[in-house]
Amino acid sequence: METTLQHKVEAALEEIRPFLQSDGGDILLLSIDNGTIVKVQLQGACVGCSVNQMTLKSGVEMTIKKHAPEIQQVINVEA
Repeated sequence: METTLQHKVEAALEEIRPFLQSDGGDILLLSIDNGTIVKVQLQGACVGCSVNQMTLKSGVEMTIKKHAPEIQQVINVEA
């Protein structure tokens, strides 16, 4: 993983993490593939939440792309 890109993605996750934690969830960065695809794992209450795909696309992906525009896609890898 490219370090500066990883730092950008981590910064984005830190920005969104408090919102997830306030609902009893969390998010874990698993990998950054080819410098364009971020794989994360939603945790806690986010796992069974009916709006987690919306959270992933409109919240997590949007925030990550704001910090790291080179990212094209964010994928949730289920546990």
